Amino acid sequence: MAVTGWLGSLRAAEKTALLQDGRRKVHYLFPDGKEMAEEYDEKTSELLVRKWRVKSALGALGQWQIEVGEPALPGAGSLGPELIKESNVNPIFMRKDTKMSFQWRIRNLPYPKDVYSVCVDQKERCIIVRTTNKKYYKKFSIPDLDRYQLPLDDSSLSFAYANCTLIISYQKPKEVLVAESELQKELKKARETKEKINGTTKLLHGKRNHQQN
Repeated sequence: MAVTGWLGSLRAAEKTALLQDGRRKVHYLFPDGKEMAEEYDEKTSELLVRKWRVKSALGALGQWQIEVGEPALPGAGSLGPELIKESNVNPIFMRKDTKMSFQWRIRNLPYPKDVYSVCVDQKERCIIVRTTNKKYYKKFSIPDLDRYQLPLDDSSLSFAYANCTLIISYQKPKEVLVAESELQKELKKARETKEKINGTTKLLHGKRNHQQN
């Protein structure tokens, strides 16, 4: 039921989409005011970006929070690139999924592979990464499994290490694969109304966004 519930929420949300630079960009507006933006590879339908934005208690729009894709540079736009830039030595954590797995990459980890421990914490519903030399510790959840209300399975977790990058993979449950396939079918078969906006073809799926003119 939980899988059907989340898929139903996506279907019911107001959606707008456009094709741009080989990407299908989809914006979701939910009844509670939350916004989700996704970007898919147009040819493979692989998820490239997912980010969320919510309104404050006073109704102001917050900053986009990235769930999948390259993280935003800290301090970007505040003091200029000559004063603030991302350190090239600090670990960088990001999520970059494949068609069959949720996947995370932690860059700038210089320790050998046998130092790392990656495990599932069933009680806290998260993945924990630690090193035996106590130089690195990271705990993170899998929001997709929380939304679908699916359990975490230790046997689905694996990791690899190369070029100072730890790559953590979690095989997607069949329920998620089926739901993702259904969503892609809906996005592709949805009635599309094309409008030229600043030279870009905009595709409107499902309900029209009431904010559009």
